[in-house]
Amino acid sequence: QVDLVESGGGSVQAGGSLRLSCVFSGERYSTYCMGWFRQVPEKKREAVGNIDSVGRTTYADSVKGRFTISQDNAKNTLYLQMNSLKPEDTAIYYCAADPFYDCYSGWEGGYWGQGTQVTVSS
Repeated sequence: QVDLVESGGGSVQAGGSLRLSCVFSGERYSTYCMGWFRQVPEKKREAVGNIDSVGRTTYADSVKGRFTISQDNAKNTLYLQMNSLKPEDTAIYYCAADPFYDCYSGWEGGYWGQGTQVTVSS
């Protein structure tokens, strides 16, 4: 069974920083894709970015230069470092994974975590 558990959400003021973590458990192939998505009420889920088994990353234009995705394979943990946060970054952030397939353009996730709330005040 694949499980993803997010943590690190909270409330910060605009310009602040947060670091989200996602712990993966279960089987995973040598080729995989993991990433972050976010969603607010009445809006479509948005891909924040992803990272593959080789360490290649992709980011949405809205977060480029502010957010960084990384992973620690020894800890089976995915990270999302968020800097220079803006009120429009407020959302529930979800960790997602495809344990058996590489990232590709338009990837919309596979397995999902429970989500963690990020609130940015002005």
